[in-house]
Amino acid sequence: MRTSVIAGNWKMYKTVAEALEFFSRVKLADNRDRVETVVCAPFVTLPALVKEAKESGIRIGAQNMHWEEEGAYTGEISPSMLTALAVTHVIIGHSERRAYFAETDETVRLKTRSALDHQLTPIVCVGETLEEREAGRTRELVREQVVAAIQGLSSREVCHLILAYEPVWAIGTGRSATAEDATDVIRFIRKSVADQFDQQVANQVRILYGGSVKPDNIETFLQSGEIDGALVGGASLDSDSFARLVEAAARRGDLG
Repeated sequence: MRTSVIAGNWKMYKTVAEALEFFSRVKLADNRDRVETVVCAPFVTLPALVKEAKESGIRIGAQNMHWEEEGAYTGEISPSMLTALAVTHVIIGHSERRAYFAETDETVRLKTRSALDHQLTPIVCVGETLEEREAGRTRELVREQVVAAIQGLSSREVCHLILAYEPVWAIGTGRSATAEDATDVIRFIRKSVADQFDQQVANQVRILYGGSVKPDNIETFLQSGEIDGALVGGASLDSDSFARLVEAAARRGDLG
C-alpha cells in the first residue's frame, strides 16, 4: 500500500513565534512508517521549523519556489535556497497561486522539473473551478494539468512526486466534494498518469485530496483506498486538529 500523506498548508498564517508554539503543542504518535507528515509553512518560518521538527517526524515544506537556480527575480526563492535549509517538500501550482499570481501549466511544469532536480518532493496541485465543473470540463482540465506537470519526467521521477486534487470551489468555502466525487476524479488522475507511462507507475503515485478537509470528514475520503491522504488548509493550523488528521491517515489501512 502507498504510504499515506498529510500535508498542512499554512498559507499566509503564523509568525515564527506562532509556528514554534504550534510545534510545542502538537502531539503525534510515532506513525512515521504509516504516514508522511508535512507542514508547508511561510518562508520566514522555515529555518526555525526545520530545526524544531528534527526529532518530531514532521517534514517541512515550502509553499512555492522559482524554477531558476538564481537570478534577478526580486521576491522569489530558489530551489537551492530551500534545500540549503533542509526543506524536503514544496507545493507547486496551488489554485491560489494560479488564480492570484498568474501560475500556468507551463510554470508548474518548470517548477516540478526544478524541484525534482534539487531533491525536493513536489506536491503538484490540480483542480477545476466551479464554473468549469458545472460546464462538465472537470476531466478535461484535470487531465491537461496532470499531463503538463509530468511532461518530460522519467517514470522514477513521477513516482517521487505527489499529486493533489483540489477542487477550487471547495477550498476555504467549508464546502467539500463528496467522497464519491473526489474518488472518481482521483481515479481519473491515476488513469491519466497511466496513459502517459503505465499502470505500474501510476499505482505508485500518491494522490491527495484537498478541499475543506477536517478531522470529522477525512475518513470518508480515505475509505476507498484511492485517496492517499490530504492537503489541508485551515484544519492544519490547530495542533490538535492536525494531530487528529494524522491519526486518521495512520488508520487508513484499517478503513473500509
